[in-house]
Amino acid sequence: MYKADVLSKEDVKQIHSASMEILENTGIEFLYEPAIEVFKKAGYKVDGNRVYITEGQVLDNMKKAPSSFTIYALNPDKNVYLGGNNITFAPGYGAPFVLEGGINRKALLSDFENFAVLAATSPHMDFTGGELVAISDVPQKNRHREMIFRLMKNSDKPFIGSSKGKEGARDSINLAKIVFGEDYVKSHPVMVPLLNSFSPLAYSDSCLEAIMEYVKDNQPVIISSVTMAGTTGPATIAGSLAVQNAEVLAGLTFTQLLNPGNPIIYGGASAITDMQDGELSIGGPETVLFVTGSVQLAKMYDIPVRGGGGSLTDAKAPGYQSSWESSMNLMGSAATGVNFILHAAGGLQFYNAMSYEKFILDEELCGMAKHIKKGVKVTPENLALDLIKEVGPRGEFITSFHTFENYKKEFYFPTIADRYTYSKWIEKGKNEFTKAKEIVEERLYLGKEMGILDKETIKRLDEYVNNGE
Repeated sequence: MYKADVLSKEDVKQIHSASMEILENTGIEFLYEPAIEVFKKAGYKVDGNRVYITEGQVLDNMKKAPSSFTIYALNPDKNVYLGGNNITFAPGYGAPFVLEGGINRKALLSDFENFAVLAATSPHMDFTGGELVAISDVPQKNRHREMIFRLMKNSDKPFIGSSKGKEGARDSINLAKIVFGEDYVKSHPVMVPLLNSFSPLAYSDSCLEAIMEYVKDNQPVIISSVTMAGTTGPATIAGSLAVQNAEVLAGLTFTQLLNPGNPIIYGGASAITDMQDGELSIGGPETVLFVTGSVQLAKMYDIPVRGGGGSLTDAKAPGYQSSWESSMNLMGSAATGVNFILHAAGGLQFYNAMSYEKFILDEELCGMAKHIKKGVKVTPENLALDLIKEVGPRGEFITSFHTFENYKKEFYFPTIADRYTYSKWIEKGKNEFTKAKEIVEERLYLGKEMGILDKETIKRLDEYVNNGE
């Protein structure tokens, strides 16, 4: 399989050792008293809010976690396997703006639902998503319920649970139980929330509350770190990887102490700081280095791993910059052996905006990445020696039955990319943005007629969203 590394085995060991040094001698702050009590009860060294974790404690807990697991969808054909060399995709996450007509505007609930439909109808997105956009036209208290409701109403794929503390976690689980049934949710992973550390070297009460709530029902969690090299981490890639690794392992250890064997995902989302204005920069080549290093570390601990994809660009609008940055980051991540790519489609402006057209353009990248990940199948049939002998010098293969039988399986057929001759391209007169816009309109029209859930289930979900019970 196509795979790339940026660290030698010795490099990985050194970063691991540095992380163990941080955990054991510097420690991690857990800013939530019930979490501190968990560590105390387990016999860990605690000083106030600071927890110190030994290498043995980390490795013992990583052994308890499954090396792979399945997220179950409403449609069994869309179950998602996380582990091994399998790669899966989820759309952009958390952008407060939508780019429309060249202008940023605040994201609305209608945008959220539109992106949920696009993800649901996507041939390449494996998850509907989570906080697809940060909606501005719904009261803060109820936003996470409205989002989870629409993720489930518009798609039969797995979704990403809310990260809004204890309440967001419990509401995500309760809404899922309405659709799947209480016993099913307790025995099957049906979602996976994204929960971030508080860099450098801390965890907030909101994050810890959410972890504790999700594991009560045995739901997987992504424990992620967004260390910013130069601000919340050292300006060196190796140093920031060591900080990220320490943070993630501390959160994963906490998860296993709460519920040994609970499915977990190592989340590496670190990047550099743009030293011109102090903002996060995710479009540069350093992001690929961070993702690749994260995957190598996670594979050493033998747990599934998350990286970033086509939404990882600093560009303000779709164009050359967004194309090269999105391609580099998605293909770079895919080459590492990453299992779960969040921010796979639609994003711009270092996580700040989503674009309908770019969602479709990024989908094309995801399709190509999956095609590359399939690798090359070498069998006597595929080597086709008898056919080569039969055709011989100066012959042709296009009229052979072998070609007819195999080209659809072997070749990738793009939706957006143009392969016509120049004259046909002129005749058709559509560039990639025009094609993408047409696909958005068609998918939104067809997707909203899918009827994923029955009326009674929708009514129960709606009552919960509005009444909280």
